Amino acid sequence: QVQLVESGGGLVQTGGSLRVSCAASKRYAMGWFRQAPGMEREFVAGISGGGGFTEYADSVKGRFTISRDGAKNTVYLQMNSLKPEDTAVYYCAARSLYPSVSSQSRDYDYWGQGTQITVSS
Repeated sequence: QVQLVESGGGLVQTGGSLRVSCAASKRYAMGWFRQAPGMEREFVAGISGGGGFTEYADSVKGRFTISRDGAKNTVYLQMNSLKPEDTAVYYCAARSLYPSVSSQSRDYDYWGQGTQITVSS
């Protein structure tokens, strides 16, 4: 059973920064998704198992950075220049079968518990 443990998140003002992390039991391709109230879950960023490939949603390009610490099997999402529209519950997810990055939620087998990020205006 794959366990994903998220940490970080919280409340920040517009223009501020936050970092969330997700610790996994193995080195998987990982993704971050978010879901705002009344909205569907959407892809934010993803990183391959080896860390060499990343992908971002257009809405966060240039502001968010996904990275990983291979030794710790931990993936980070650094979020800068945060906007109120970034407010959502953020979930990390793992692909246990394939090492490639994906923006599709259906490609992920395991999900973290979610962490709330609120950006105040």
